[in-house]
Amino acid sequence: MLEAVSIDQLRTFIAAADEGSFSAAGRKLRRAQSVVSQTLANLEKQLEVTLFDRSARYPRLTDQGKALLVQARVVVDGMGTFKAKARTLAEGLEPELSVAIDVMYPMPMLTEVVGGFREAYGSTPLRLHVEALGAVVQPVLDGICRIGIIGSLPLTPELGLDAEKILELPMITVVAAGHPLARHGKQVAIKELGAHVQLVLTDRSTLTAGKDFGVLSPQTWRLADLGAKHAFLLAGFGWGHMPAPLVQADIKTGRLVRIFPENIPQSSAVMGMFAIYRKDAPPGPAGRWFIDCLKKHASHRGTG
Repeated sequence: MLEAVSIDQLRTFIAAADEGSFSAAGRKLRRAQSVVSQTLANLEKQLEVTLFDRSARYPRLTDQGKALLVQARVVVDGMGTFKAKARTLAEGLEPELSVAIDVMYPMPMLTEVVGGFREAYGSTPLRLHVEALGAVVQPVLDGICRIGIIGSLPLTPELGLDAEKILELPMITVVAAGHPLARHGKQVAIKELGAHVQLVLTDRSTLTAGKDFGVLSPQTWRLADLGAKHAFLLAGFGWGHMPAPLVQADIKTGRLVRIFPENIPQSSAVMGMFAIYRKDAPPGPAGRWFIDCLKKHASHRGTG
């Protein structure tokens, strides 16, 4: 009987466990609740194991169900990877490589990689989207971009993406030399920061609706462009977090001053940046080269 267990049954099992009810699983899978219930009943019969306790209003995973859920995910993910790899091999070289790049990514490093890409894959058009937060992830989810390079948005498993670490980017908090905060010394209390405008990158997508990352002040100016944020910082319009490589020259010349928000651990001042792609659409040869080259350059510069 175990040989007859199907990937579809396992996907139904996972959906029921994740959604918390058979009806919700049916909505997710676009099936009737009765079909979900029957599929799971058949699966339990084949496995000779009770996966769900149905005595309460909502089904709950049994201990056996919890143990098998982990393995079910491995099997389903493995099959998805198998199919995606086969599709990639069948497709061959991508007709175009579309990449969404986090605005935080060091542009000099990206330029070097793009230069190498032009030599290695000169006949493959390259399309780059420079965005922030969810606007990097959304085009990957929508299939507009094959690859995303993200750092400013924490990734969650339900997005259905694979991720490969590229580098760790140091982030620092800065303010113009003439700004009032620059006179408070390096350590600045959160209360004092809250008395001044914080310059924050905004998200063009809806993935981060209602969420803020690194916002410490109730007074914010939200900008969709990192260059504008940089210019506003230099103009003394507010304070903000910036990639260290982008503002090093300004700090050396005294145009910007680094400040340290009080009680914020330094470990949180490092942004991990990842290459992401849909599990069902991994990168082809050109995309694979692009990701590996990003890793190589990061490693050589000691930021990996």
